[in-house]
Amino acid sequence: MSPPPAHGAPNGVPQLHWIDGQVAAMRDELLRLSNLNSGSFNTAGVDACAQRLRQLFAPLQAEAESIAVAPYRYTDDRGEWRERPLGHALRLRKRPDAPLRVFLCGHLDTVFGVEHPFQNAHVAGDDRMHGPGVADLKGGLLAMFLALSALEQSPHRERIGWEVLFNPDEEIGSQGSAPLLAEAAGRNHFGLVYEPAYADGGLASERKGSGNFDIVVRGRAAHAGRNPEDGRNAIAAAATLATELHGINGQREGLTLNVGYVHGGGPLNIVPERCVLKFNVRTSRHEDEAWLLDAVQKLVDTAGKAEGYALELRGGFTRPPKPVSAGTARLQQLLSNCGETLGLQLQFRPTGGCCDGNNLAARGLANVDNLGVVGGEIHSDREWMRISSLAERGKLSAALLLKLASGELSWT
Repeated sequence: MSPPPAHGAPNGVPQLHWIDGQVAAMRDELLRLSNLNSGSFNTAGVDACAQRLRQLFAPLQAEAESIAVAPYRYTDDRGEWRERPLGHALRLRKRPDAPLRVFLCGHLDTVFGVEHPFQNAHVAGDDRMHGPGVADLKGGLLAMFLALSALEQSPHRERIGWEVLFNPDEEIGSQGSAPLLAEAAGRNHFGLVYEPAYADGGLASERKGSGNFDIVVRGRAAHAGRNPEDGRNAIAAAATLATELHGINGQREGLTLNVGYVHGGGPLNIVPERCVLKFNVRTSRHEDEAWLLDAVQKLVDTAGKAEGYALELRGGFTRPPKPVSAGTARLQQLLSNCGETLGLQLQFRPTGGCCDGNNLAARGLANVDNLGVVGGEIHSDREWMRISSLAERGKLSAALLLKLASGELSWT
């Protein structure tokens, strides 16, 4: 890593000028990272991505640790519990006893598994890249790298300690890495999370909470022609229940429920004895969770009273709502201050999406969680990012860290 130049720096900060000179290298690195498949259940790909980042961050001389996480537990199409292994998390720590400690987080996994046709990243025009994970979230990992690299070139770096977590399972709810997030929240002062910014450069303020649920419906098999009356059709029961669940929408402001998966049955001459129904819930307030659980349980209990049927509700809320706490509001203001010095007018607005920022906020850690690159159409084969935002967003985080380290800004 070459040292920053002494002159010609924007805002008189040579480290920010240095970041501008890294765009071409980071563009090429992002192409390599995005062409490396790291779908959530591609454990080899996730670990390869972590190894690549470990090598990239090595010059920063942080303590590096590869951490196994618990397997992903889920309900299969037969209603049985199953587990799938996950890749390793990668944790980096430097100066853990510094007066100010910052947690930086980004995920290794993408929603595009090895079987998905969207596998290759490419540059499209002067300032756009398309590819799996270019915005969500691999571009953000490189913006994070640029910010920490700038901090490490500062004469005031000893005043800030930092911890990085690259987790392997954010796209499937951070079930395995949740304990690592909780630990980090307990030993740092604030968090920076590198989910992509909105396509217009805006950032999230408050976020909705989220929960994932399964209902296993068990009926009774029978011959569909000879004695259908002896059967109990699990698909029919699940269909009625799905309609009732959908009816929860609109009953409470800000709460939405999406029945997203139903599977059951087999040969058409057999009354289906089993059906699995899965749904997602988004909540605006913490009290919504208890209300929703009560409403769903009543529907399940009522359906289960029908003779010959048995129903089981599984799952729960994995990410609580993220309101704007006093600490998060303070962090947003500091970032806005830094943005102004860079010519950026940051706009914060609420979103129905959720991320690891929810988990951190639930543990009391103030955080801003859209500090990654500017991009759009994530979770689709049209995903894109603006290449110049690698430097733009790297400088935003760097400016915050550098100003806090120098004493120009104060966290407390």
